[in-house]
Amino acid sequence: QVQLVESGGGLVQPGGSLRLSCAASTSIFSMVTMGWYRQAPGKQRELVAAITSTGRANYADSVKGRFTISRDNAKNTVYLQMNSLKPDDTAVYYCSYRALARDYWGQGTQVTVSS
Repeated sequence: QVQLVESGGGLVQPGGSLRLSCAASTSIFSMVTMGWYRQAPGKQRELVAAITSTGRANYADSVKGRFTISRDNAKNTVYLQMNSLKPDDTAVYYCSYRALARDYWGQGTQVTVSS
């Protein structure tokens, strides 16, 4: 059974940093594009950042220059380094990938940016 397990969320003050991790129990991790999504209360889930199997990354405009996505294929883990956090970044963050027309999701990790 495929599992995605996120960690690293928490409460941080505006301007602070957090690093999220997502460990994947799949043998095809190195071959798939991994994405970080977030969902704030009352809002739709949105793509924050994605990284291809070859390491090419793309970001939502709202996080460009502040967030960095990376991956370690040897550890089956994808990361999201979040700097200069803002209250608008408050959300549940999920990692995900698609394989054979099926989407796989983790359980999410809460990020709260507040003073």
